[in-house]
Amino acid sequence: MKVIVLGAGVIGVASAWYLAQAGHEVTVVDRRAAPGMETSFANGGQISAGHAEPWANPELLPKVLRWLGREDAPLLFRPRADWAQWKWGLGFLRECLPGRFERNTRALAGLAAYSRERLRALRTGTGIRYDALARGILHFCTEERDFEALARHAEAMRALGIRREPKSAAECLAIEPALYGAGVVGGVFTPEDESGDAHAFTQALAHLCVEQGVRFETGKVVEAIRASGDRVEKIALEDGALSADAYVVALGSYSPLLLRPVGIRIPVYPLKGYSITLSLGSAEAEAAPAVSLTDEAHKIVISRLGNRLRAAGTAELTGYDTSINEVRCDAIVRRIRHLFPRLAGIEPSHRWAGLRPATPNNVPLIGRTRLRNLFLNTGHGTLGWTLACGSGAVLADLVSARTPDVAFEFFK
Repeated sequence: MKVIVLGAGVIGVASAWYLAQAGHEVTVVDRRAAPGMETSFANGGQISAGHAEPWANPELLPKVLRWLGREDAPLLFRPRADWAQWKWGLGFLRECLPGRFERNTRALAGLAAYSRERLRALRTGTGIRYDALARGILHFCTEERDFEALARHAEAMRALGIRREPKSAAECLAIEPALYGAGVVGGVFTPEDESGDAHAFTQALAHLCVEQGVRFETGKVVEAIRASGDRVEKIALEDGALSADAYVVALGSYSPLLLRPVGIRIPVYPLKGYSITLSLGSAEAEAAPAVSLTDEAHKIVISRLGNRLRAAGTAELTGYDTSINEVRCDAIVRRIRHLFPRLAGIEPSHRWAGLRPATPNNVPLIGRTRLRNLFLNTGHGTLGWTLACGSGAVLADLVSARTPDVAFEFFK
């Protein structure tokens, strides 16, 4: 069967890989000149199956109130004359209810664990390289109340089959000595989690896809989906059109814009995130962390990517604006210098902002639409890298009319 995948980020390329493995003839279309050049380009690098849970949770609401009016707040809402933004925000608040949070966490944890298994199998089978580190993720706290909340949460997550190990301050420093002097009071460790460069992975996997016969049409802007009855007939491009037996929309935050004209409305809205990257010399490399970290107080993730250190965080609801807000980037820089004083002399080699395609509950949209040959693989929010391989494998199963190895209500 001929399949066209729209989008060459980590989700789109993973979809193409598993579709090709299932025997389909695959074409990937993307407006950029190469795969992985938008949201997958400079994210935090964590494959956090042990912390795959939605931002929308009961404990977040009081924090949001404290963050109001702060330009450097981890979550920033910039009101716009945009009904989609307000509708998403109201949906987010609804998903903070305890019952909904538990349901969403269970779904995400199951898909994340499956995705991690598929990534490991892919890595073993292909030898793909992307600055991978399988040293776990340490979620550390610098405030006692945060540590107490994390420890309670770890106990509750154990009932859902999610393994999180509370650690004392001394145990945290034993896991990551670079945190010495940072005021760590405790944390939670997920030893099976990993990290790696999502951009490097996406480009390397794209090369493997080409070897499997996948065709990449880069630099092509998709203008519209042309449908007739209950099927898609073709994809209109600026310079022509493409047709296939099935179509997959994996355009991240831009998916709803393409789907709306054919009457398909999805609850995906862009959450703008920021990152900085530090290039490490030999002396700085010894002072930088070697275990992927999450800073609970500032909601920043930190990952070692070879001779680079990536720090990323914040979520900003500001529409499709991809400009870099220096205030928010500077807040990340200051925090990294505070945590790791020996890195204070390094200026970031790269500052970046990208749009995460988020649903209010952070659960992605994977499966068939009301148009019988049109499928979705989008809405992964902050967990795109974590869920990529599992989502791609599930999508390929659904397109192939097979039952996925993991089954959830949201695979529709």
